[in-house]
Amino acid sequence: MRPDLTADGAGLAGDRVLAAGSTGRILLAAAVRALRGQDCADLRDPGTPSRFTGVPEPVRRAAAVRAANRVALTPDQAAEVDAARVARWIVDQYPRRCYPGAVLGSPHGAAVHLAVALGVPWLPAAFESTVHWRGGAVDRPGPALDHGAALAARLLAGNPDVHVRQVHCPASRGPLAGATVSLTVRWRSLPTAYARFLADRLAPDAPVLLLRDARTWPVYDAGPGHSFQAGSPASGLDPVDFHPDSHTLRQVLRSVGGDGARWEPPQAVCPQGYAEHGVEPGFELAVRDWAGRRGHRVHRVLFCQPEALSAAVADLYRGWLRRAGKTGDRLVVECGGLLDPWQVLRAGLVPYWCENAARRSVDAAEWWLAGSEPFSSVDVLPESPGMRSPALAGLPQWLAVAAFGRRRRALDRTAARGYPVASVPTRRATEVLRAQPCDLPAPPPLLAATAIEAIRVGAAHQGLVVC
Repeated sequence: MRPDLTADGAGLAGDRVLAAGSTGRILLAAAVRALRGQDCADLRDPGTPSRFTGVPEPVRRAAAVRAANRVALTPDQAAEVDAARVARWIVDQYPRRCYPGAVLGSPHGAAVHLAVALGVPWLPAAFESTVHWRGGAVDRPGPALDHGAALAARLLAGNPDVHVRQVHCPASRGPLAGATVSLTVRWRSLPTAYARFLADRLAPDAPVLLLRDARTWPVYDAGPGHSFQAGSPASGLDPVDFHPDSHTLRQVLRSVGGDGARWEPPQAVCPQGYAEHGVEPGFELAVRDWAGRRGHRVHRVLFCQPEALSAAVADLYRGWLRRAGKTGDRLVVECGGLLDPWQVLRAGLVPYWCENAARRSVDAAEWWLAGSEPFSSVDVLPESPGMRSPALAGLPQWLAVAAFGRRRRALDRTAARGYPVASVPTRRATEVLRAQPCDLPAPPPLLAATAIEAIRVGAAHQGLVVC
């Protein structure tokens, strides 16, 4: 990212607004670098205290909170967030050239790999910001909602075209859930900067792919433009696990310094809605309307589980590599922010992306590998969540994923050394993949029609909806 790049107008620069270390921001940085022909070696560590590997849990939690507070917005700065300026900042990251298409929608590592194979930009339908919560507590979702409502009101006052989803999830954010408030800001229409970018940079008749995370979660309607969810599907847990009587919840809260007896969600029963990474209906309608008026076809891909898209794109890469005369038999299993699309292309690898280190994510990778043609080489990059949770996969399960390799079975030792509490920098994936043998030249860019047809053919088997 270029921190000195700012757009005209008031408000905070996009570099300041997007939460450091958030999945969406890392994916954007990886996509931009890949289209520039660069890897992710220069990605800055968001401040995760990876060096605290042998200290007591309270010390490690305090260090994590201090690191998060250094990059979070202040409550006053929430009023300075300008979603239109964020959109301008995002599109200004990409090289100025004509593109044969675009990928928009929910944050997903496979979506970025798909965009890079097509040679097109990936544009997120939302962005995440974190804001200070002085005196907060991981085990108090009610006060978190009260604090978040005030922040959302400030943000919405200057951004009427967005929806703010607040997520309070100690199972995925750990002690940070008690120090900062997480706000996912979702555009309810196509940002003007996106529309101008697509109009200026898309080739005539270039297709637009809209990828939507269709997972649901109990959502509390906190007010106009603001909704709240206690827990998240990204935690690897189910909604019932966030009930006050849940033994799993008590385990999670103990591990992050909380008390299960204090957990009181704002409402006992909430209706199901799309989870935080969903796409606002207004955004999708605006994309389809814009594309229809300019002769661009929109292809929608919906996934109810992130691993479905990961499997589809991995299969797509394998076929693409083989048609280019490569083996397509070397796999890298990435996790969270540990990915590097450019190095994947350079080495001629097949990428499979796990959303996080949750046991169900790793289970899905094992099932996909068990049903796939064997790979000669399997490299695994487990991202440490920085906390302990009953939902996490253990190192033996990650080793079982690597064991699917016929000749090479590699679990990154640096990432595994302090797992699951000691994190590694996001650039660690680059360091590992740079050691892979070079398999250049890279295949010619994947044709959008070929990619869409391949995803459509395997949609029913993978659990995708393509329309």
